[in-house]
Amino acid sequence: MIWSSHGAGRSRRLIVVAVAALIPLLAGCEAGNNAPTSEWHQPTEGASTVVGDIAVRNVFVLGPAIGGQIPAGQQASLFFAIVNTGTPDRLVGISAPGAATSVTLPSAPISLATNKAILLTGPAPQAVLSGLTRPLAGGGFVRLVMTFQNAGSVRLLVPVVPRARYFATMAPPPSPSPSPSPSSGRHQSPGASPSPGGTASPGTSTTPAPVPTSTP
Repeated sequence: MIWSSHGAGRSRRLIVVAVAALIPLLAGCEAGNNAPTSEWHQPTEGASTVVGDIAVRNVFVLGPAIGGQIPAGQQASLFFAIVNTGTPDRLVGISAPGAATSVTLPSAPISLATNKAILLTGPAPQAVLSGLTRPLAGGGFVRLVMTFQNAGSVRLLVPVVPRARYFATMAPPPSPSPSPSPSSGRHQSPGASPSPGGTASPGTSTTPAPVPTSTP
């Protein structure tokens, strides 16, 4: 059988469109060792939009357990999928004005090749809202701005989904590593009390020796 380039290109486009149609189902499949992966359930109620030939699907922020809050200053997981059926483009960055100081991506920019799907759908987060400027609770919303190199910017009102039921296997972001304390350049053992003219031993304090006086 002889395939023309036009026919092959059309086939690839149909495959990508089919993947885009399956994204809600993929997002609705539970993950984990005890999850019934063969069981279908209602897909996520994430936000979706289209900008040019780029489809942004099932965007949501993972919130805390029902009744809880993610405090301001902490991090939150962001999940989404992108399908590009047009010319190559790039996701330059994401911002969350009014909700977070920055949004971390696995790489920036993210290349979007023609007929390519990018699935940042978990269960471990690859995109993270960092430095929350307000507490987040399930049932709330976050405004996101996605900026593409060629397609421009698009705004979305993204739901904060409670970490329960179908989303219980989704993961929060890992805790950030503590910053090392500044060092003065000289190591001092715990419990040591420095003193003039002497070296302190751990757990002890030193007293300067009395200065002898001369008799007139």
